[in-house]
Amino acid sequence: MPRHALVSMLAMSLVLGLASLPAASLADDIKPKAPETAFSGKLRPDILGISTESNAESARGIFDSLFKGRTDTKTDIQQQKFGNGGTSYVTALSFSLPAGSKQNGEMLSTSFSSPASANRAYFVARNLTFAQDQQPSKADMIREVMGKYGVPTIVGDQHLYYIYRKGSIMSVGGKYKEATALEAIDKPLDPRAAVKLNGDTVRGSCVAVVKRAQTKAKEPSAMLAEAKGANCDGVLSVQLVPGTPADRVGIAQFTLLDVKQLVSAAAIDGAALAGGSSEGSMPKGSAPKL
Repeated sequence: MPRHALVSMLAMSLVLGLASLPAASLADDIKPKAPETAFSGKLRPDILGISTESNAESARGIFDSLFKGRTDTKTDIQQQKFGNGGTSYVTALSFSLPAGSKQNGEMLSTSFSSPASANRAYFVARNLTFAQDQQPSKADMIREVMGKYGVPTIVGDQHLYYIYRKGSIMSVGGKYKEATALEAIDKPLDPRAAVKLNGDTVRGSCVAVVKRAQTKAKEPSAMLAEAKGANCDGVLSVQLVPGTPADRVGIAQFTLLDVKQLVSAAAIDGAALAGGSSEGSMPKGSAPKL
């Protein structure tokens, strides 16, 4: 069989296999309710078109477009049932492409709430590992990031952080330009700005919350306590790891966490499960004929 025909068959089987997976659906007695979100209108950040407004089905369409023509990718689709014996739904999608000497490596992953809370994405991450001869300059990456997401809240420690609260990106006094962001990117985070960021509250730092979210299991149960204590509604983090030479970027990591949606979805899901379990525990018998 010609090589191009084999490649086409493999790519098509991957796409068809993904498309044949069951979409999230609800039992007749559960009505989906959209959770509250940190983002709205123009301030709705996305990663490759996936935002926290995306559900598993729409995100899967974006994954499909990325798979086209690729035979060296790995795909992981996680599902579970909602409640005891409920309908299966997609809880997480991940796609990875290995790095090579002439090929950039990539990983894209998304985690979703249950069907009761509209199966919405609350965590999206993208990691890019650049091949040696394809490493972009830090200046170009910062220009692209700020062109897409706007002025960051705080820059340093290899990161640009966008902290969202009450429907807007927070400011801690410094209006970053591309040049000042480039100058600050590899320095430690300004402790005075961090103090302003947290204000007078004793709630958890959003910088710490999103860093820990990158390493934790992405199930709501593992992230909920910190999300409830976070001093923000949402976070977008962009990390630029130096390459060779140091003014180039070797790894770029994008992380989007909708803290408000995670907390809201957990409440909706809990209420739906509680309602379903109480109804399920009721006797089903009827009065006998007398």
